[in-house]
Amino acid sequence: MKRIFLSGYAALFFASLAYAQEGTPAPPPMEPQGPQRTGPWKSSPPTQEVVPVPVPIAPPKPNGPVQKSLVRITATSVDPDYKAPWNAGSLQRGVGAGFVINGNRIMTNAHVVANNRYITVERDGDPNKYPAQVQFIANDCDLALVTVPAKDFFKNMVPLKFGGIPALESTVSAYGYPIGGERMSVTTGIVSRVDFQLYTHSSVDQHLAIQISAQINPGNSGGPVMQDGKVVGVAFQGYSGDVAQGVAYMIPTPVMNRFLKDISNGQYDEYPDLAITYAKLQNPAQRKYLGLVDDDRGVLVSSVVAAGPSDGILRSGDVLLSIDGHPIASDSNVELDGERAQFEEVVERKFKGDSVKLDILRDKQPMTVTIKLFKPWPYSIQGHTYDVRPRYVLYGGLLFQPLSLDMLEAYRTSDLRLRHFFEYFILEQIYLVHPDVIVLSNILPDPINSYLTPYKGAIVDEVNGKKIRTLDELSQAFAQAPERLVIRMIGDGPPLVLDRNKVETARERIKTRYNVLKEQNLEERPASRIAAADEKN
Repeated sequence: MKRIFLSGYAALFFASLAYAQEGTPAPPPMEPQGPQRTGPWKSSPPTQEVVPVPVPIAPPKPNGPVQKSLVRITATSVDPDYKAPWNAGSLQRGVGAGFVINGNRIMTNAHVVANNRYITVERDGDPNKYPAQVQFIANDCDLALVTVPAKDFFKNMVPLKFGGIPALESTVSAYGYPIGGERMSVTTGIVSRVDFQLYTHSSVDQHLAIQISAQINPGNSGGPVMQDGKVVGVAFQGYSGDVAQGVAYMIPTPVMNRFLKDISNGQYDEYPDLAITYAKLQNPAQRKYLGLVDDDRGVLVSSVVAAGPSDGILRSGDVLLSIDGHPIASDSNVELDGERAQFEEVVERKFKGDSVKLDILRDKQPMTVTIKLFKPWPYSIQGHTYDVRPRYVLYGGLLFQPLSLDMLEAYRTSDLRLRHFFEYFILEQIYLVHPDVIVLSNILPDPINSYLTPYKGAIVDEVNGKKIRTLDELSQAFAQAPERLVIRMIGDGPPLVLDRNKVETARERIKTRYNVLKEQNLEERPASRIAAADEKN
């Protein structure tokens, strides 16, 4: 409401100015007057010399003709419906920016084209909208590559080159198509901070990010941030005005270059991770207890994820002293390219299948270990997913879904048990017992499921005495069920009981009443592939 009010106020203000300019006649030009003398007479005007008025010259563009590299992207997307996952979902339309790089490719943000069904691209000076396709998308670092099949689209367009990490307090310019107009916009600011930040598109991945004071608004996403004619970042996120003023972020070139190198083999493998938690070692007494010398080096391993690459190699209580030859300071930083960065940045620059060497202290004894890297799967439930249909099983009007961030946000649940299972899924290694935490998320009311509302939000533990670990196992248990199904939930309370014959009798009634097109989806496949498979069937 505040934004609408301010916009309306601005509209009234500009309208009043226009009215004043249109309704008041301009005064007649005044002749120049000479100095007046005291007395009843005036002197005649002196002769005026013609003085040339300098014509203002537009300042040079510091980054060149960016219009020849910038494009406007309009994406129509469909967001999944987790409350009724058999439905297609809600239709959305958004505008972002992108820029041409070598190889006739357009770089933009992943969140500009995620869940897309149709994309068009516009370029400066051309009234046409060109259909486009996503080549590669990296939701974990919010980058994507788009291509335009139309012949000669890239003719006369200028690919942009990448620069390095800009210095603090240096000036940068952000280009894009933010709200407020249709043509290209440019805002200028300074580099305020270089740090690891959470990438909100996935809500689970942290990467290097650069804070800038240039204004970034909806429509700037995917546009280049430039300095000295080169791209130094991609505009991608910022705080709203209610949280902080003038705080915006760009994806720096090391992340961009890593994305391009990752896809060079034709697929994107995502970021690997050591999958450990650690604590800083800045307390002198603690350092002495662990056998560390007074050299301000080392961090303490707190836990090791069993599904990660460090399992069986690192242990809780190990002290990490260096990584690939870079000494790890007690505040977890290392020196990289003349800058201090968290030691995870060394792993960030590697790829699936690469190795990293760690010098450690174990039980006060030095040793060296090597870890082959990959991305552990348990992290996926704590982040947003895109371009997939939700997994679910519907039985007797009861909707069962695996616990995930998207599901929690859809239902806005405050159930403490669900929150605990979600937040401690990795730390307490819940995934070893429940690879899928299966939740009775919704109930489609029908006489066969009357009085079952108290079970809504409960976590399935077993069906007819058999432990249920995955959604596939739950589907099989329902398919092979005898006359009565006894579903026990985690925690206290009586089991949920269903009569198989009554469920079968009510099946078509429930499907018709709630327009259920499909009673289950066990695979996270892209929606386009699911639609194609449904057409074949």
